[in-house]
Amino acid sequence: METTTAAPIRITETALEELKRFITEHAVEGKMLRIGVKGGGCSGLSYILEMDEQKERDEVHSLEGISCLIDPAHALYLFGMEIDWKKGLDARGFVFNNPNASSTCGCGSSFAV
Repeated sequence: METTTAAPIRITETALEELKRFITEHAVEGKMLRIGVKGGGCSGLSYILEMDEQKERDEVHSLEGISCLIDPAHALYLFGMEIDWKKGLDARGFVFNNPNASSTCGCGSSFAV
C-alpha cells in the first residue's frame, strides 16, 4: 500500500510553475518526479531532479500537489531544503537552498555536508 506524506522540502511559486511545465513536457506512464542526491559534483554531492519509476524503498511525498519520490537515505540531506527557479540574465534554472549544506559550489548544483 502506497502512503503519500508531505515532502520534507519546500518549493517556491516560480519553481512550482516550472516543475509543472517540466512534468507536462516529460510525462511518461509510471514515472514520477524524483528528488534526491548522488555522489559527484565539485562539492561532493549533486542534486537529482528527474522523472523516474518508483523503487521499492522510495517514499512518495506530495510537494504542492506534485507526487514526488524520495529515497529515505537521501531525506537527511534534503530536509528543510527549498527549491527555487531563477530566470534572470546571470542565472537560469533550479536553485537549491539547502540548510544542511556546509558548502556549495559556484553553480549551486552540488554541495557538501
